[in-house]
Amino acid sequence: MATLVFSTFFVICVVSLLFPAASAVDFDFPAVFNFGDSNSDTGNLVAAGIGDPLQPPNGRSYFSRPAGRFCDGRLIIDFLMDAIDKPLLHAYLNSISSPSFQNGCNFAAAGSTILPATKYSVSPFSFRIQVAQFLQFKNELLLSLSRGEIEWGNVPQEEYFKKGLYMFDFGQNDLASAFYSKTEDQVTAHISTILLEFESGLKILYDQGARRFWIHNTGPLGCLAQNIAIFGKDPLKRDEFGCLSAHNRAAKLFNIQLHALCTKLRGVFADSSIIYVDVFNIKFDLIVNYFRYGFEHPITACCGHGGPPLNYDTRISCGQTKVLKGHKLTAKACDDTTEYINWDGIHYTETANLHVAWRILTGRYSDPPFADDMPFSLKLKF
Repeated sequence: MATLVFSTFFVICVVSLLFPAASAVDFDFPAVFNFGDSNSDTGNLVAAGIGDPLQPPNGRSYFSRPAGRFCDGRLIIDFLMDAIDKPLLHAYLNSISSPSFQNGCNFAAAGSTILPATKYSVSPFSFRIQVAQFLQFKNELLLSLSRGEIEWGNVPQEEYFKKGLYMFDFGQNDLASAFYSKTEDQVTAHISTILLEFESGLKILYDQGARRFWIHNTGPLGCLAQNIAIFGKDPLKRDEFGCLSAHNRAAKLFNIQLHALCTKLRGVFADSSIIYVDVFNIKFDLIVNYFRYGFEHPITACCGHGGPPLNYDTRISCGQTKVLKGHKLTAKACDDTTEYINWDGIHYTETANLHVAWRILTGRYSDPPFADDMPFSLKLKF
């Protein structure tokens, strides 16, 4: 079972995040438009019918079923939406149950990259495609409203597109996939090309009226069980925490250049607010100091096959059952997900996502840090 330290921390976080009346977090914007990969995908890849369908135990900790998220429960973005007293974001491609988009829309899709997709890509929904989907969403919505074909209620008002918050969590797949065919030097040399594409997409959104940008940097790729299983067979490639040194160096360099891009764009987008969020250091600190935060397994996957130290098998995804070499094998979940940071070898557990969201909302990991001159106010009592 999780430690008492974790239990206390968890209760404090839940009360603070989920009961805004007791701990108000008042973000001054009416809608959120999110772009990214599986770290913030609330169902687009699944709704598109791409890849294997999500199986239980995905979603078991909160939704009691697979809910389009590669997680046992909620993602970081789900907790952030809770904290600002907004409904969870619906996926753009999800048409089931008449989803409401009044408070925004999520275009993120698992496996997506900033750079255009190739025939080897997991997802075709690269950043530029997600931006195109946003433009289609916005233009068709405003046209239908002008013709009286739809009414306000389940869709954003026109002013929401200018006053809304535009969130981004991208880059992990660009770097991770590059290591399959490139050396570390080649991967890092490619970062400028990736960020040039990202800048172009942001410029399109800015020209469409976006003014409030919230940009997460990429996390410690070298600490994901999937990458360690594939690239970390040589112990010399791993650091003292068991993470891949090359992958984390590439992620750090990507983040340095992303930070510089955000600084540059504050001058180019003079009337905008651009917040850079250092998710890397939040996640890396969580992994390095896992026991302090009440976790027991910093890298081992909760839902997987193979047992310690990684419990990850590239052939079997979480929840799947396959016959391999005549043996029927199933990637099962651990008993207590709160003891694990990693859910399925690639993504974090709901408990770890809650921790990251909490740290983000302290404002200490952002540039600029949260202050009175930001486009929203924060009242945190964690």
